[in-house]
Amino acid sequence: MTTPDQQALTDALSAEYAAVYAYGIIAAFANHDRDKLVAESTAAHRARRDATIDTLKSLGANAPAPAAAYTTPFVVDDPIPAAKLAVTVESDTAAAWRSAVERADTPEIRHIALDALTETALRLATWQSILGANPITVAFPGQP
Repeated sequence: MTTPDQQALTDALSAEYAAVYAYGIIAAFANHDRDKLVAESTAAHRARRDATIDTLKSLGANAPAPAAAYTTPFVVDDPIPAAKLAVTVESDTAAAWRSAVERADTPEIRHIALDALTETALRLATWQSILGANPITVAFPGQP
């Protein structure tokens, strides 16, 4: 039987797997002035993925494997679509972690999810700023 904590983390882990994959594509096409940001974002998603796997294991759950491949919602072939994909990735992970905050049963898992949501919201605002979005953030990141 899967607990609400395990399911919330499993769903968020799926978003982290997709984010790590997408940042590989982003890295290939992003403006080289953004290489450090891309590397830091990739490392953050990998660290969050690994921590989520560890937390699932500590809860007695098996972490699902990542998909063999993921599709992008649009063609990424130059820096602007790469930055837009980063916005999509951060929006999707924010939604996954916001859902985890709402669905988790224990304060410990809600705290983990809230930290992850905060981190992804900051990255989202950074990418939105790069694209010249106004406003660069919303009151409740991850909310549709």
